[in-house]
Amino acid sequence: MSKPDRADVLETFKAIEKYGLSAPISMRQIRGKLWELRISQTRIFYVIVESDTMVLLHVYKKQGQKAPEREIETALQRMAEFI
Repeated sequence: MSKPDRADVLETFKAIEKYGLSAPISMRQIRGKLWELRISQTRIFYVIVESDTMVLLHVYKKQGQKAPEREIETALQRMAEFI
């Protein structure tokens, strides 16, 4: 991940830490409890546990319109191991 991308990710997580998930961030539900956080071209799959804990499952760089199924499957497998 490039230095500017890392800086964007850090800024986003600082906003989440300060304001919670009501922070002005771009996110969408993928499947069930799996969510995607969108930061520039970086995509981070996560799940919320215990109502206020965000568990990061998988990160990838966007390369097309839709999330590749293999990226979603990786996140779902990790989520299954965690939950």
